[in-house]
Amino acid sequence: MDIEHARFNMVEQQIRPWEVLDPVVLDLLMRLHREDFVPEGHCALAFADLEIPLGHGETMLSPKLEARMLQELGVQRSDSILEIGTGSGYMTALLASLGRHVYSVDIVPDFTRAAATRLAEYGMTNLTLETGDAARGWDKHGPYDVIVLTGSVPVLPESFQRSLNPGGRLLAVVGVAPAMQAKLITHTGSGACQTTGLFETCITPLKNAQQLQRFVF
Repeated sequence: MDIEHARFNMVEQQIRPWEVLDPVVLDLLMRLHREDFVPEGHCALAFADLEIPLGHGETMLSPKLEARMLQELGVQRSDSILEIGTGSGYMTALLASLGRHVYSVDIVPDFTRAAATRLAEYGMTNLTLETGDAARGWDKHGPYDVIVLTGSVPVLPESFQRSLNPGGRLLAVVGVAPAMQAKLITHTGSGACQTTGLFETCITPLKNAQQLQRFVF
């Protein structure tokens, strides 16, 4: 397989048509090698338009979804970032390449360890990887300028919004399969937030995510 040709096709045939046109994002996707972060034996799928199984019932997001999330968040060099769900560590690397510092939390210790090894090989030092249950919030290093959830939640806990700095952005996929929507929540100041619906999608839920209340009559 011609790796660079496959990478080029991923950007031109999958990512650009999905309304990802930010040159900073597109350039980063060409420079940061996605194939280095996929599980062993799945290199041939690194550039495919699908979710790659990571084990423990989790998956690596599709390339176009990673790219679209990154574009919508508009990460700045001064941003402090919280990532819920380290997974393969690829999204962590993308965020760390653009922001000041990334705090990434995963509930699966194996993911934290493996991602730490991969990211160390890239010489990235502006990140902190932790193992823990952050599906309902992680204010340990907050407040943050950017928060991204890499797994879906049936309902978005308010704790995430409270962890945003003024001007901060939160991206989460909210809903229950097959009806999920990616939402961008922006802290507009004085405790107020504005929510924008971005697109429909369906991704693996976060473990231990807050559930919708069921009313019994």
